Amino acid sequence: MPTISKKGYNMPASPIRKLVPYAEQALQHGKSIYYLNIGQPDIKTPDIALKAVKENDIDILAYSRSEGSESYREKLAKYYSKHNIKVSPKDIIVTTGASEALLFLFSSIMDPEDEVIISEPFYANYIAFSTATGVNVVPAICNIDDNFALPSVASFEKLITSKTKAILICNPGNPTGALYSKEDIKQLADLAVKHDLFLVADEVYREFIYDGASHYSIMEVPGIEKHAVIIDSVSKRYSMCGARVGCLVSKNKIVMETVLKFAQARLSPPTYAQIASEAALDTPQSYFDNVISEYAERRNTLVSELKKIKGIKVALPKGAFYCMVELPVKNSDHFAQWLLEHFDVDGETIMVAPAGGFYSTPNVGLNQIRIAYVLNKESLIKAVNILKEALKIYKD
Repeated sequence: MPTISKKGYNMPASPIRKLVPYAEQALQHGKSIYYLNIGQPDIKTPDIALKAVKENDIDILAYSRSEGSESYREKLAKYYSKHNIKVSPKDIIVTTGASEALLFLFSSIMDPEDEVIISEPFYANYIAFSTATGVNVVPAICNIDDNFALPSVASFEKLITSKTKAILICNPGNPTGALYSKEDIKQLADLAVKHDLFLVADEVYREFIYDGASHYSIMEVPGIEKHAVIIDSVSKRYSMCGARVGCLVSKNKIVMETVLKFAQARLSPPTYAQIASEAALDTPQSYFDNVISEYAERRNTLVSELKKIKGIKVALPKGAFYCMVELPVKNSDHFAQWLLEHFDVDGETIMVAPAGGFYSTPNVGLNQIRIAYVLNKESLIKAVNILKEALKIYKD
């Protein structure tokens, strides 16, 4: 019998999606589910983006340019300028989601067995991208007890070897909601320059910042133009996860020329989705003001309700829309599956993301879950009550 590749064997299942079959069975058994497991916002997509597609009179749905349409990249450059990120259209390559941007980047700047240092816990698919490209992840471990603050620069520096090619952060963070300060970013930038590394920032949650704080991009730091790469996406910003449009931004010409070759190999990003994404850039600020206000209230509601449960730890998110929770259980994978298979309150249960998959360090985070507060406040209160009742009777 033919065998699959080692790479295929080692490719991890998504901790966010692997419980779907159990959720489907729960639905078949008549249960209702509060989905806390995935960052799919329930916020309405801006009308201006939807209308751009619905009212378009395209006769031939043709390829776009491999780097993305010129008009979209021009508008993206203007968007970044408003955030004090000074780039031109040639510094932007449009991709099929931020995921493709990271895959292209890993393939462009690292060879198999090279190393990327990532603040941990991190977005689970970073492991998948590293596996697909043969790159080794080296974790810089963060801790729930200090709200997943960025490790010290000295801690990062100890991890650098001759194989290290890049440092990757997500700011604000998925799954932690951690927000890194201007000082944090500048220190990492200095480290990248000192050791001649790439500094890569996944900034897809740039708009989702709370408590009066502000986001500081790596591309606001002067003097690191050859080192800095931004990964971005429309998925969360405009509640357009299904568009699958992201981008890679860098002023390093060699990186961009190399990434473009990978982009050419997959031909082009989707045309209609670019049309929607370009139109979304005209979304008024009032949309974001309302969205951020709503998410801040949801965060406050969720954290307040969670803190009423005895025996758990809760990290306070400063950005994005995720919350990490440490439970009095040994294995959150088993607990999450048990919730779907064997537990309900008046016919309702919850689906959460076990956090072990957000760590590359073995046996870390096994008693943690990630909650995405993408539901309304009433639903979040009901969901936390289900969690509380479940913990009363669950046995490891």
